[in-house]
Amino acid sequence: MRYDPANDGCPPDRCAACAARGTSVCSTLADAELGELHAIGRRRTLPEGQVVISAGDPAAICANLVSGVLKVVRDDPEGRTQIVGLLFPGDLVGELFVDQATDTVVALSPVDLCVYPRRALEDVLDRHPAALRLLLRRALATLAETHKWMLMLGRRQAPEKVAAFLLDMERRVGGGGEYLLPMGRAAIGEVLGLTIETVSRQMTAMKRAGLIALPGGRRVRLLDRGALARIAG
Repeated sequence: MRYDPANDGCPPDRCAACAARGTSVCSTLADAELGELHAIGRRRTLPEGQVVISAGDPAAICANLVSGVLKVVRDDPEGRTQIVGLLFPGDLVGELFVDQATDTVVALSPVDLCVYPRRALEDVLDRHPAALRLLLRRALATLAETHKWMLMLGRRQAPEKVAAFLLDMERRVGGGGEYLLPMGRAAIGEVLGLTIETVSRQMTAMKRAGLIALPGGRRVRLLDRGALARIAG
């Protein structure tokens, strides 16, 4: 994905309506200070499956994820591609203070982004230490999430993976027990290393057991978190 300097930028009214503002780097900036981000930001909307960043490419851009979900993938020593994490609204996309991208980032759903030239964003952060500290804390949290994610994928059987995923999605997207899954079952299967049929069977079994309800579409209601947590281990 390229930064487009000809784009009209991110207008202030976009920030006012942004659902991710309270959890992103923008949350540390006063309204007047947000003008610095407006000046360098460019809005991009991308379809499902679009590559946002490719491993090995120059680390030219970073972005705030406004809506949608991104997957972070990495090739292991045997050349197999593994999903090592997910990014949700409010997360920073890309890496600061590096010259080359480590991982590939791909849209798991349609996404809306505020894109910044990496070096220009670093200059803004240098002038606003609180924003930089927030990003450092988020980076440490992301490393912890990645470690937990790899343990989940490496050790669990299908019921454990699906139960853990449903609990984790409630934590990430909120909803107080009922929420809209940010991706379809095919994408869930890709994330968990399962087939779409296996994901569907597991969710149907959990519904029949009274652990979850599936009101329709991608909506999920958690009815027995304790039982789901025991299955997830």
